[in-house]
Amino acid sequence: MLTAEQAYTLESISETELNDLCASASNLRESHWGDIVTYSRKVFIPLTNMCRDTCKYCTFVKTPESGEANLMTPDDVLATARAGDNLGCKEALFSLGERPEKRYRLAKDLLAAQGHDSTVSYLYAMAELVMQRSQLVPHINAGALTENELRFLRPVAGSMGMMLETNSPRLMQPGQAHHACPDKQPKRRMATLEAAGKLDIPFTTGLLIGIGETWQERVDSLIAINQCHQQYGHIQEVIIQNFRAKEGTDMAGAIEPSQQDMLKTLAVARLILDPSISLQAPPNLEQDYARYLDAGINDWGGISPVTRDFINPERAWPQIETLRKQCQAQQLTLQERLTVYPSYLKSGARYLAENVNQRMQLIASSSGLAAHQCF
Repeated sequence: MLTAEQAYTLESISETELNDLCASASNLRESHWGDIVTYSRKVFIPLTNMCRDTCKYCTFVKTPESGEANLMTPDDVLATARAGDNLGCKEALFSLGERPEKRYRLAKDLLAAQGHDSTVSYLYAMAELVMQRSQLVPHINAGALTENELRFLRPVAGSMGMMLETNSPRLMQPGQAHHACPDKQPKRRMATLEAAGKLDIPFTTGLLIGIGETWQERVDSLIAINQCHQQYGHIQEVIIQNFRAKEGTDMAGAIEPSQQDMLKTLAVARLILDPSISLQAPPNLEQDYARYLDAGINDWGGISPVTRDFINPERAWPQIETLRKQCQAQQLTLQERLTVYPSYLKSGARYLAENVNQRMQLIASSSGLAAHQCF
């Protein structure tokens, strides 16, 4: 395992050194996860695309002035969930902007029309609707939440998540990616990770690399995540996501991370993080994504046969059969998992609300992965 000081020295390494680093990461992956690589078959439910933050790289968020801002209705949510049911999905990923009602009158009005005064309250109702009227289990990705909000949402979620993105307060400064984004304050996001740990919520987090952070800041962010996990044991997966420049944003001309940078970051993450933490990288954001397997990942994240990637709509999901063949070429076996990883599902009474635990047990195999595999 790497210390922070050792990881700092890896910023500029040769191709040979990178290959050696990746080999070490792959060996560690194999020692803990064996030859199984997983993915989650899910639908994406973008509950609202309004947000009070204005990240300099984001195209998901829409303002009322754009004419594209919306809040999904219960009928919209249920239609998406049932489409997922029909195609063998097991998970409903709720993704949404953070606290738009704090900034926009339109958000307040749309919430009020549904009988709610906050996005979190409406989110609970829609996740409960999915639990009651579909076979899916919600995964809630609602950004920075308080301990009380996490406790409130826990009964309607198998797992929750929030990308740390970076633990560097420097990126909050004028001209940086997170300037004027109150919910991207690192202390606020770390407080969410810690609160989820106190509540024993199976949690997903990760880094968005290439948004202006230094290599040392990237390493420090991984260290912070790992320290939180060592204290509470609740972080089930870490995503390393590469920034992609998009037209119409302030960072449209920013340089994207290279594949070598992604491989190096993935390998270092695998060697910093506790081996029990699943390491994930999105396959739709890199053409030669199969190389991520060389760097120690054991999971591809959510792949949907129903909905697009609303955060990166220009990047289509790979076919699951293609992923299976890419894994097979490296003597790895692709398996479908659930929103809760097997080690957490085995202690379901600790990590899951009773109703969620009952639903998970019905759709899990004896291994803790999905009982009915879909490819």
